[in-house]
Amino acid sequence: MSQVENQRRAKEGEGNAVPGVVLRLMPGRVRDALRQGFSRGLSGIEEIRIRRERPVQVCTKGHEGFLTEDGRLARSADLAMVISTEELMQIVQGLSQSSLYALEEELRRGYITLPGGHRVGLAGRAVVAGGRIQTQVDITGLNFRIAKPVVGVSRVLAPWLIDGMSMPASTLILSPPQCGKTTLLRDLAYHLSIGAWHPRVPPLKVAVVDERSELAGTFQGRHYHDLGPRTDVLDGCPKAEGMMMMVRSMSPEVLITDEVGGAADIAALMEAVGSGVVVLASAHAASLADAESRPALRPLLEGRLFRRYVVLSRRQGPMTVEGVFDEAGRRLKRDQAKAGTGRPGPVA
Repeated sequence: MSQVENQRRAKEGEGNAVPGVVLRLMPGRVRDALRQGFSRGLSGIEEIRIRRERPVQVCTKGHEGFLTEDGRLARSADLAMVISTEELMQIVQGLSQSSLYALEEELRRGYITLPGGHRVGLAGRAVVAGGRIQTQVDITGLNFRIAKPVVGVSRVLAPWLIDGMSMPASTLILSPPQCGKTTLLRDLAYHLSIGAWHPRVPPLKVAVVDERSELAGTFQGRHYHDLGPRTDVLDGCPKAEGMMMMVRSMSPEVLITDEVGGAADIAALMEAVGSGVVVLASAHAASLADAESRPALRPLLEGRLFRRYVVLSRRQGPMTVEGVFDEAGRRLKRDQAKAGTGRPGPVA
């Protein structure tokens, strides 16, 4: 598929609850049902979950349910359309462009990135060799995650994240899944790169290590999310190795990566901070106490590697700020407002 075609598909359907690049992959009756839902005001879709011989599940910002033939979300699975094996295989063939071999690495990782930064998670039977997953076969479930960036959310937190007069503090963003960690990091990259994050912070050179192709939404070498004119992206590289590559080769002032947690990640983060680079990263944890209880994250907190911690939740909707804390765990911000308040668009 040409880059022009990818761009067209990424943009197709803008203004709908689901981008055209996702709609085109759906079986005809699912696509028709979703379009009927759009006409009734269905919006803010975050996930479409397709399971073989099971009902279609749709998750929005504040609701979830099962998709009916006429485009409604029902609480009861008995009222929903059920995806046949043939329909599921139709989607898989569309994702692979009829060649699962071409997606071997994506199948091993468990997800496929689409134009526009949307991501499809896969569940099936794992093929294991030497104790490592080599690929997946017999796909039984797909999770379409819709990426919709929120512009400007990081500026709400800028007063609490400045370290000194002119630089952001190294910051770890903590939250459970789907609370806005990646959205916040993406927005930080963009506004730091263009110099519009805070009046006292000049434009900065930003390096993004995007192992899952989610921060930049990279597809076939094109970044579908704008991370700013001073941002360099290393796509598809393991975080630990990628962070060191970017520090040594691109001399960034700010290094950004998503969902750290392994011992190699921690060692690379420590080396990056020790070299004088500001690090902005995220990790899965519901609170500081939860992070401290996790062996993989404990060294980060005990070593006070980060000067700030931002804790997010979905308690008042995606990107609810439960608090901003300093390196000693003291709360700096407790208003529990949504970071996206007053900004257009839903959280990815």
